[in-house]
Amino acid sequence: MTRKRIEIRTTHANPDLVARSVSPDNTPQIRTDVEDNRVVTTIERDSMGGLRTTADDYIVNLTVATSVQTANKNLDNHE
Repeated sequence: MTRKRIEIRTTHANPDLVARSVSPDNTPQIRTDVEDNRVVTTIERDSMGGLRTTADDYIVNLTVATSVQTANKNLDNHE
């Protein structure tokens, strides 16, 4: 069976913080790095359904990490 693969690249004000935030949820099939101020996550799964489910879970985690970063930045600006 051929493994399915997706690479998700996103840009953030603090990509290291976002990468550290999402990495604890990584399984052996998920790798998250920072390259050129971007969070780069590669997901490999045996099935397209598994790839879609894992990518969806990752995007939810990424959205939360980004929202927390934005909220924290906004709090810092109000102090």
